[in-house]
Amino acid sequence: MTSATVSAVVAAAFLAAVSPRPGESQTYRAPRTAGGQPDLNGFWQALNTANWDLEAHEAAPGPVLQLGAAYAVPPGQGVVMGGPIPYRADALAMKKKYAANALREDAEVKCYLPGVPRMMYMPYPVQIVQSASQILMMSEFASAHRTIYMNGNDPPPADTWMGWSNGHWDSDTLVVDSKGFLGGTVSALDDEGTIHVRFLDRAGNYHTDGLHVVERIQRTGPDHLSYQATIEDPNVYTRPWTISMPLYRRVEAAMQLGEFKCEEFVGDLIFGKYQKGPVR
Repeated sequence: MTSATVSAVVAAAFLAAVSPRPGESQTYRAPRTAGGQPDLNGFWQALNTANWDLEAHEAAPGPVLQLGAAYAVPPGQGVVMGGPIPYRADALAMKKKYAANALREDAEVKCYLPGVPRMMYMPYPVQIVQSASQILMMSEFASAHRTIYMNGNDPPPADTWMGWSNGHWDSDTLVVDSKGFLGGTVSALDDEGTIHVRFLDRAGNYHTDGLHVVERIQRTGPDHLSYQATIEDPNVYTRPWTISMPLYRRVEAAMQLGEFKCEEFVGDLIFGKYQKGPVR
C-alpha cells in the first residue's frame, strides 16, 4: 500500500469519525423564512415506537389476540432521556392499571384529540405552517391541530384538549411552552368519577390537567428536525422529564395530509348503548 493510499484511508476514517450522525449537524444552517427565522415548514413524521410506549420495551402481543401479529407491539429503544419515567408511587400503580385496560382507557381508541406532545410522535405525518406571528401544526390523526402564538406570553384562556402554546426563538431553536390541558375523560377505573387522565402512549403512561410541556424544535438538516419535550405534572411525576427524537421530512412530490376523520369508526364504540341500531 502506497503512502498516498494510506493517507486517503486515514482521511476517510477521520471524516467518518467526525461526521454527524443522520439527522444531526453541528454546522447546518437552516434556510430562512422571509422574516429571517429558521424555516420549519413542511411535513414531518416520527419513525419510532414512542406511540406504543415511550419507554424501552420488548415486542409483545397486541390488545386483541385474534389479530395475531398484525397488531402486535413492535420493540423499541425508548425516547425517555435519563432513565425511566419518574412516577410517584401511587401514580405508577395507576399507570399499570391503565396499561391493562388500554382498550377502554386510551383516548386514541375513541378518536379523541391526542394532546401534546403525543400528537408529534403518533404514526401520522404532521404539517408545520409558519408565519412571523403564529405557527400552525396539523396532524393527520383526527384532523388535530394546534396554534403556537409567537407574539406574547398569554395564559390559557381555558383548558382544552390541545392546550395553549406560546413560542419564542432561542437562536435557531423554537421553544414552545404549553399549558391549559384538559385532563381528559373520567377514568373508567375511578370508582368516585373524579380522576381525569390522558394517555401519552398506548402503554398507559399518562398525565392529568396539571400537565406543563416545554418543547424544543430545531432543524438539524434538510430533512430532519430535532424534537425534545420536557414534561411536568406534579400530580403524577416526582420531577420533570424529557423525551427526545428526530422527526423526518416526508419528501413525496405530492405530499399532503390525508383525511383521517376517525369519528365515524368509533360511533358504535362510544354511542352504541344510546342508539337503536348500529351506525352506518
